[in-house]
Amino acid sequence: MPHPLVYVVLANWNRAADTVECLESLMQQSYPNVRLLVVDNASTDGSSQVIEQCFPQVEQVLNQKNLGFTGGYNAGMRVALKAGADFVFVLNNDTLLEPNAIQLLVDASSPEDVGMVSPMIFYSADPDKIWSAGGTVSKLTLEITDNHGREKTFSKITERDFLSGCAILIKRSVLEKVGLFDEDFVSYYEDSDLSLRVRQAGYRLLLVPQARMWHKVSMSTGGSDSPSERYFMGRNSVLFFRKHIHGWRWVVIIIWRVLSTVKTTLRLLIKKRPKSAKAYLRGTWDGFRLRYGSPENSVA
Repeated sequence: MPHPLVYVVLANWNRAADTVECLESLMQQSYPNVRLLVVDNASTDGSSQVIEQCFPQVEQVLNQKNLGFTGGYNAGMRVALKAGADFVFVLNNDTLLEPNAIQLLVDASSPEDVGMVSPMIFYSADPDKIWSAGGTVSKLTLEITDNHGREKTFSKITERDFLSGCAILIKRSVLEKVGLFDEDFVSYYEDSDLSLRVRQAGYRLLLVPQARMWHKVSMSTGGSDSPSERYFMGRNSVLFFRKHIHGWRWVVIIIWRVLSTVKTTLRLLIKKRPKSAKAYLRGTWDGFRLRYGSPENSVA
């Protein structure tokens, strides 16, 4: 019986070296039926030429403008589905995988009620430290409550409420039922939104800890706590709540969101990041105004 077709979709924006390194990792995968697709978000560093020269067998989609994380990956997923993909593996381009990762993820996806699976993701700079092992989500606020499982130990496949969009293997049937990423999010919270929609459709989300991956973390937005990252975190958290919170729970959300905003702003100011603090406040305000503009730094 033939192996299901897995399309790996990467999005690149001016980070040719990272993408090439990720593709080198993917070339070592033991799974026998993989196709690789890079979506270039209008890079200006010659990324597409570098990728073509290094990996002529890799498909590329060349966007005429930067469509962000969600728009870029959606463009790739549409190509993958049209080409007959049984699974789409959405993967950040600043990552490296162990050779058996895709095989382990496909094996874990076999039950019909499993919608998405993810590897255990570690920090590239600290290879034994967990960056994300999925998460549990508060039923009241829909926010992640266990810090991406960073303080936990996982020895077996575990059901989770949330999986990071950094690396998720998704069944074709699930994408056809629930749709792709919501492009209003651009970057950040798009994975919370998709995880919630997949669970609402009746599917389980699984962490596969034996499948291991390393992540350079927030490279496309300038790093953790950069102005761009803080802008989208502030804006998209509000967009996420507007989409999924209803009725009396808004009272709780408003109180919680105000406290969270004050805490984050003070933290950024203490760290002497006034531009990031300003971007975070502007993003939060734009979320309440339903403004879909972007900050000065584009993403993905």
